[in-house]
Amino acid sequence: MGNPTGFKEIPRELPKERSPKERVNDWDEYHIHMPEDRLQAQGARCMDCGIPFCHTGTLLAGMATGCPVNNLIPEWNDLVYRGLWREALERLHKTNNFPEFTGRICPAPCEGSCVLGINEPPVTIKSIECAIIDKGFEEGWVKAEPPAKRTGKKVAVIGSGPAGLACAAQLNKAGHLVTIFERADRIGGLLMYGIPNPHLDKKVVQRRVDLMAAEGVKFVTNTEIGKNYAADKLLKEFDAVAICTGATKPRDLPIEGRDLKGIMFAVPFLTANTKKLLNGIPPSSPPPTSGGGKRWGAASADFISAEGKDVIVIGGGDTGTDCVATSMRHKCKSLIQLEILPKPPDSRQPDNPWPQWPKVYKMDYGQEEAAAMFGADPRQYLTTVKRFIGDETGHVKQAEIVRVQWQKDATGKFGLKQLEGTEKILPVQLVLLAMGFLGPEEIVLNQLGVEKDERSNAKAEYGKYATNMKSVFAAGDARRGQSLVVWAINEGRGCARAIDEYLMGSSELPS
Repeated sequence: MGNPTGFKEIPRELPKERSPKERVNDWDEYHIHMPEDRLQAQGARCMDCGIPFCHTGTLLAGMATGCPVNNLIPEWNDLVYRGLWREALERLHKTNNFPEFTGRICPAPCEGSCVLGINEPPVTIKSIECAIIDKGFEEGWVKAEPPAKRTGKKVAVIGSGPAGLACAAQLNKAGHLVTIFERADRIGGLLMYGIPNPHLDKKVVQRRVDLMAAEGVKFVTNTEIGKNYAADKLLKEFDAVAICTGATKPRDLPIEGRDLKGIMFAVPFLTANTKKLLNGIPPSSPPPTSGGGKRWGAASADFISAEGKDVIVIGGGDTGTDCVATSMRHKCKSLIQLEILPKPPDSRQPDNPWPQWPKVYKMDYGQEEAAAMFGADPRQYLTTVKRFIGDETGHVKQAEIVRVQWQKDATGKFGLKQLEGTEKILPVQLVLLAMGFLGPEEIVLNQLGVEKDERSNAKAEYGKYATNMKSVFAAGDARRGQSLVVWAINEGRGCARAIDEYLMGSSELPS
């Protein structure tokens, strides 16, 4: 702790963000890097507390408390304060394979459990983490490090999201021959196609993928296990298999008018948008009337623009926010976001004490942009859609929304009640369903004979990751259900250790 009074003398400062009215005109990241001297000052706010809850990685009230990958936060905060950036990078990489991802998209449960945050604004852990890894790449300190020797053991990883990438990276470090199978045309899973460019630039994802390839990880794209590559073939060709497919089965809204055109799930909307952007055509531009060539690929048939449309986003989570931000860049006519839960309070409540994740009101980047362009936060709380109304062509033109109330039934369980007399008809030409995910798609699990738990996830104990099938393991959202990227990295790393132990009898990989 280089500055024992830093937390008293230095106020919390976050990196500046580009103006919402400016950034909705492009697809660049919206954060601006903070100068090094000010980042070092922020590192000095870390108070070397007796018990640093920031890196505990536990669950309290069902939410992450502290860093799930157990980042050595006080150590690298102090190293940044003292200007020892390369040493800080070494500490960061000890626990986190991909700090450039978590430093951008993680909600920072570490900051929610920061001891300083009990009575002062917490340390800016997330922005310091991002600055460390970005400087590491800029200075050329992050280089490919292939293993010194190979074990000869072959492992297949199904899915290239954060769990799959983390699992593969760790297994490769142990010297195993790792192949990642990905059904999409690019590697990265939700990092590539589920999160828009302003939130996570795809060059950042590709940079890490290229590094892993240079270290010896093999990537196979456009290959869906269970469809164009038989699952049982994996068991014959590989010594172990890791299922890291994510929880990609979206929650639907089975109400009147759901089958109308113009109503779609969030992830296909975001995926087609990013594909079009990566293929070199701005997503806001219309498809060509003829030709178009290979640059359009499969994205042209799936892409739907929000330009000039009244848009309703249903769901208040991160995916909903990304749909808001994407629609704003398409230049939508209007936008509202419906949230079935009540509006969070402005400050912690007695039933949400530190070090739990603070359930408080905030505006994310998408809502900030909508508010800047349309004058107010687009979210309407305790509201849902009662029915959709179509036009003569079968396309959605209106939505009837209604206020709701949560109340307990006779058994004490909370249920949803629609409040009569609060109905309202809204114009809409595009509806984006972002209500979360129910679990993994089942084709891989079924073909491999993997037992499922009561929530339809792959059944595998946390910390062991082994399924009922010999040599088959599961990690990430496919095992635990929809969760944070940082938990996926935690599980991918843990799964790699379990597989290494299975293959070699013991493992030197961190748990």
